[in-house]
Amino acid sequence: MPTESTLLKLLLRQRHMQGYRTFCKEYDRMAKQLDGDLIGAYPSKAQFYRWLSGDLLGLPYADHCRVLEKMFPGWTAEQLLAPHTGDAESLVTPTATRSDAAHHDRPAPRPIQLPQQVRLADVTAIYPSRTDFLHNVTPQALFVDAQDIRIAGLSLNVLCQQYSDKLLLTSIQTGTTVKALFLDPNGRNTTAREHEEGLPEGHLSMLTRLNIEALRRVASKVPPDAQGSLEIRTYDEPIRYSILITDHTKCVVQPYLPDARGVESPTLVIEKDDTVPGLFATFSQVFESMWDRAQEMT
Repeated sequence: MPTESTLLKLLLRQRHMQGYRTFCKEYDRMAKQLDGDLIGAYPSKAQFYRWLSGDLLGLPYADHCRVLEKMFPGWTAEQLLAPHTGDAESLVTPTATRSDAAHHDRPAPRPIQLPQQVRLADVTAIYPSRTDFLHNVTPQALFVDAQDIRIAGLSLNVLCQQYSDKLLLTSIQTGTTVKALFLDPNGRNTTAREHEEGLPEGHLSMLTRLNIEALRRVASKVPPDAQGSLEIRTYDEPIRYSILITDHTKCVVQPYLPDARGVESPTLVIEKDDTVPGLFATFSQVFESMWDRAQEMT
């Protein structure tokens, strides 16, 4: 029976390399021929199976594309990761002659590809979890040079627990403005989130209170000429996203998943690009709307 899959999956099956370990060995063999530094840089198992299923928002990093195209000469990375309907026997390889192709009832369908910039819009990076994101982008890299920080979510750990109070205070003293929007620790939506994550009652509310107090301590040390540069508000609404915007140009967004902790959330990095329709304006508007509805901390 014909199956619907990516071209890569069918080609790997054709060569009996559809297993993850076998694929990684072949990946390293090809990587060695291209650049020794690429050895061992094969995709994670989860990423590999996304390549096979076509569950992708865009092409992998350029080095992955180079290795894939080395593994399958004549095919581009876009072709390899595009959907393909049919079985492996129906494939016409790029090197097939015209007479070879004539023996098929019809050539393999050629997928319609949108330019990568259009498909990704202004999304510049995607990480499978917050942990993976923070492994590659540290809180210091996010905040230390930022002149405007706008952050909304639940307990805002990345700012309150993973970034130095001293560095934050220094930034505020030199002109940085901060808007911090917490999920109300006394609100019903914090309780609902605790139930959803299977946490003891009061666990998230206590953490949020601690983080609010940490920011208040920073605010209490702000000199008179910088008063008002650190604003804290709370909201009590169903929690959908964690949003971090710096300098009106870069946005980090994480959805809150059911039955999963925040650190397990996929993470999108979005950079403002006025040349394409994108997500930056969408999430900026979401933040501003939430901020306007929020309750000021007294």
